[in-house]
Amino acid sequence: MPLRCITFDLDDTLWETGPVIARAEAHAHAWLERHAPRITSGRSESELLEHRRAHYATLPEHSHDFTALRRHWLISMAVEAGYDEQVGQEAFDVFWLARNEVVPFPSALKLLDDLKPEFTLGTITNGNADIAHIGLGHHFDFTVTAADAGVMKPHADIFTYALGLAGVDAGHALHVGDDPVTDVQGAKAAGMRAVWVNPDERPWDDTLGPAPDAIVAEVAELGAILEQWSRA
Repeated sequence: MPLRCITFDLDDTLWETGPVIARAEAHAHAWLERHAPRITSGRSESELLEHRRAHYATLPEHSHDFTALRRHWLISMAVEAGYDEQVGQEAFDVFWLARNEVVPFPSALKLLDDLKPEFTLGTITNGNADIAHIGLGHHFDFTVTAADAGVMKPHADIFTYALGLAGVDAGHALHVGDDPVTDVQGAKAAGMRAVWVNPDERPWDDTLGPAPDAIVAEVAELGAILEQWSRA
C-alpha cells in the first residue's frame, strides 16, 4: 500500500535528549535551592530522584502523563515543606522550559521540509516535549502525546489514536523512532510499518517480534529508504 502518513518519535529521534533532561533537572534543582530551600535541604539530587520515583509509584492513574506526575510531585513537596502550591508550579515551569530547549538535528529538519509536501506528518511521544513551543509545529499536521491518548507506547491504542487524527489506515502509515520496543514493536503491533533509528548499530533482537521494515543510523537516511520503497 502507498504511504500517506509518517509519524515520528521525538526524543533521541529528532534531537539528542540526555543532555537536555540533565540540564533541566539541574536548573530545577538550582531554582528550588534559591526559592524553596526547605525542599532541597538535606537532600542530594540523587535522593530527590529516588523520592520522585517513589512518589510516581503512588499515582498509577497518571503513569502515562509525565507532566501530571512531575507537577503533582513538585506541588506535593512544596506543600509538605510549608510553601504555597504555586511554588511547586513555578518549579515545574522552570523544568519544563529547560526540558524544551532542544536542538533538532539539522539533517532532520531538512528531511521534514522534504517530506511535508508529499505526506501527512505527525509525532507520537511518551514524553512532554512541546513541538509548538520548540518551534517545530509548522512541520507537522498533528502531534500525539501519551497524555492525549491515555496510554503510552508501545500500546497499540496510541498509534491508533494518531491514525485517527491523520485519517489513514495503518497500512498507509509509517512510524519512525529510536526505541525497538516503544517505537518499532508498538507500531508493528498497530499494523504500521516501522523504521528503527539505530545510531549504535545494535543487532535486532528477534525476541521482540517482527523486525523493523528498515534500519537507519540517523533519521535523515529515511529519504533514501522511501525512495527505495517507491521503486519497489
